[in-house]
Amino acid sequence: LTLEHDYPLPTPHEGEALIRVLITGICNTDLEIIQGYMGFQGVLGHEFVGVVEQIYGDAALSRYGHILGKRVVGEINAACYQPDCFFCQRDMSSQCPQRTTLGIDRRDGAFAEYLMLPVQNLYPVPEQVSDEEAVFTEPLAANFEILEQVHLHPTDHILILGDGKMGQLAAQVLSLSGNNIAMFGHNVEKLALAESRGIRTYLVHDSTNFTFEDVRPIDVVIECSGSAQGFETALQFVRARGTVILKSTVAAKSTLNLAPIVINEIHVQGSRCGPFGPALHALNLHLFDIQSLISAQYTLNEGLQALEYARQKGVLKVLMRI
Repeated sequence: LTLEHDYPLPTPHEGEALIRVLITGICNTDLEIIQGYMGFQGVLGHEFVGVVEQIYGDAALSRYGHILGKRVVGEINAACYQPDCFFCQRDMSSQCPQRTTLGIDRRDGAFAEYLMLPVQNLYPVPEQVSDEEAVFTEPLAANFEILEQVHLHPTDHILILGDGKMGQLAAQVLSLSGNNIAMFGHNVEKLALAESRGIRTYLVHDSTNFTFEDVRPIDVVIECSGSAQGFETALQFVRARGTVILKSTVAAKSTLNLAPIVINEIHVQGSRCGPFGPALHALNLHLFDIQSLISAQYTLNEGLQALEYARQKGVLKVLMRI
């Protein structure tokens, strides 16, 4: 991991926008990539707020010229958007086989002064939403995806494994639905944040040996622990015919006994990127406590220190201003 002062500007492509980055957030995925996840080489970073400085291509400029000079956030999957693509034509562009992913897979990311994304990936940021709030759009959208993927009943008991950034955002999003929610975590201060939102919390010293019988039966377990053992732990707690939602992306490999999934007829749902519209709308309504999730802010030139700090225990979101 190095800091380069003379890194070249992104290569322009028709239908894409050149975006000057204002602020960017460090995600656990970034830290896992440093450990070898996805085998990525290039500029990290996929959570950002920036200003559109150029749009390449007459058709793109004609249709999206109104966002020139505007603050935007952007969906991270740059799909092919071709008329013969099965996924792009069915509103599943995040699974396009030809996609690149900002700061994760074959596309330089947001830990830089400039980045490139397709214009259709961009969303204007409402004036009432600050840069510090808007930079949470991508991880918030990832948690709104849970509501898109799984029908949650008001009577469902939900357990969130992990008290970090993703777990905190999951708790805030799901609390809007009025479900009975509990969180297991390792940090007293982080759990206190969730408690302030009405979430029942449990401090766990060994996440592989949960014995909290009072939280059973669990209809839905949301795995946000960021550990290779998280899935196995989730299976220990979800009820028969319940649902496990996987949010963690980790570099470490795990060996899993699949028998409980079959025997107990568990529904397993992978969950990654989500809808930006609802996330921005919720931010505009100030439904979430964002400021309490920010542990520190650095400049881009302090990026190595920022990433080192983000690795420390007890740290939530670390931001970098460009």
